[in-house]
Amino acid sequence: MFRVPIPRNEPVLNYAPGSPERAGIEKALGELKASPIEIPMVINGEEVKTGNTVEIRAPHNHNLILGHYHQGGAKEVKMAVESALEAQKAWAFMPWEQRAAIFLKAADLLAGPYRYLINAATMLAHSKTVFQAEIDAVCELADFFRYNCYFAQRIMDIQPDNAPSIWDRLDHRPLEGFIFAVTPFNFVSINGNLPTAPAIMGNVSVWKPASTAAFTSHFLMKILLEAGLPAGVVNMIFARGADIGDTVLRNENLAGIHFTGSTATFQMMWRTIGENIAKYKAYPRIVGETGGKDFIIAHPTADVDALVTAIVRGSFEFQGQKCSASSRCYLPESLWPKIKEKLVTQTKSIKMGDPEDFSVFFNAIIDESAYRSIVAYIDYAKQSSDCEILCGGNYDESKGWFIEPTIVLTTDPHFKLMEEEIFGPVVTIYVYKDDEYAATLHLCDQTSPYALTGAIFATDRQAIALAERTLRNAAGNFYINDKPTGAVVGQQPFGGGRASGTNDKAGGIQNMLRWTSPRSVKENFVPPKDYRYPFMG
Repeated sequence: MFRVPIPRNEPVLNYAPGSPERAGIEKALGELKASPIEIPMVINGEEVKTGNTVEIRAPHNHNLILGHYHQGGAKEVKMAVESALEAQKAWAFMPWEQRAAIFLKAADLLAGPYRYLINAATMLAHSKTVFQAEIDAVCELADFFRYNCYFAQRIMDIQPDNAPSIWDRLDHRPLEGFIFAVTPFNFVSINGNLPTAPAIMGNVSVWKPASTAAFTSHFLMKILLEAGLPAGVVNMIFARGADIGDTVLRNENLAGIHFTGSTATFQMMWRTIGENIAKYKAYPRIVGETGGKDFIIAHPTADVDALVTAIVRGSFEFQGQKCSASSRCYLPESLWPKIKEKLVTQTKSIKMGDPEDFSVFFNAIIDESAYRSIVAYIDYAKQSSDCEILCGGNYDESKGWFIEPTIVLTTDPHFKLMEEEIFGPVVTIYVYKDDEYAATLHLCDQTSPYALTGAIFATDRQAIALAERTLRNAAGNFYINDKPTGAVVGQQPFGGGRASGTNDKAGGIQNMLRWTSPRSVKENFVPPKDYRYPFMG
């Protein structure tokens, strides 16, 4: 049995003034801005251009054109499916350690020669600070590649016991057919993980990135091919949902879906699979991470400074465009005056602007559609008598899609902004009476259909234990005295239940197990030669 190198989390560089990495990222930013690129689809390892191009502009600067991508249709989607199925004939039988070597190389390319390029692309196309780009596009994705190979090794090690003269073994086969990987805009690491995690186990993928992630997905595809990924194992397409439905979701060879995105889209895909369940060669594996309405609850014994920092970072890093971002807070009446003063002060100090300004903490919303949706919630709050906006609430689209970090205080624990996913820089606070802590835990558990992340702040251990028990099903990732964002591969496998997804834990062995279909093999070295059993004597 071969052993992959024991994975270690990729170190996060700090990009301090005067550092080598600061010079490297500034050079890469300048080069990308100066040379807009043409982005083809990649099918069977070949560039595919349709001539139907869509322009890519930086979210924080409407005048900055980064390039354009070629949008395909049903024809190209069909080509991608056929290419994947053809590629699996060889890929499924490639020794697992040879497959792993490709992705281990991809991790080193990503963290080495491509580090500044992919970070710069993330900053420009996703409007992320250099720190948010570093931990996402480089560190987390390199961790996914390395840890997933390690988890694959552990799965191969899972073998049964044996009886005398019998050799039992498990053949960890890939699924029969192709995986449809649908990835979002907000994490480059998710873009790279969803099509490749199944591939490490011998599967093949048809990969549809979000249109707003085409720029960074292009570079990820180049890295995978340079690392030696055979043609057709991962096929990258840009196409509308209408051109995908029949070709992919109703295809008899659909083996699984690896999805991150909206709850409504995931439910539609699941419904389509259910309606066509008799058509497939095998029951498709459905793995998805969808929405969240993530919470922070503070006990009266909470450390106020730690709590406030967690709310600010958890709610406003990457403009709240994280499935894990804190969006609702339950805070005790006795601490509220101190919390309010510090929270408003910290939030008002946040500098908003272009990610190329390294003093900026907060950048732009990804696109117009997201901007309009978030603004509608802010306007609703402005017109409501059940709440007040403590700070923020302003927005401006003249140069980019900018919305201020916004804090809303409500007297109604079931206020619209306490219940619905906003996916933006808006956090809503409900202040509870100190003696209602236990009831507030139940309130939090019952308020949202989601169950992705949540946090409890307290120094009283009994209060922590009560929260952990009461909120056991309210979050797939639960944090004690920490913000509910920033899960690390290999440390906090990520995923939630209820309406937040299937909780198959990206960054853990649980996810990799979903992409294999074990075959039990029994070999009898001394088979019987008479049908009669001893009891018959």
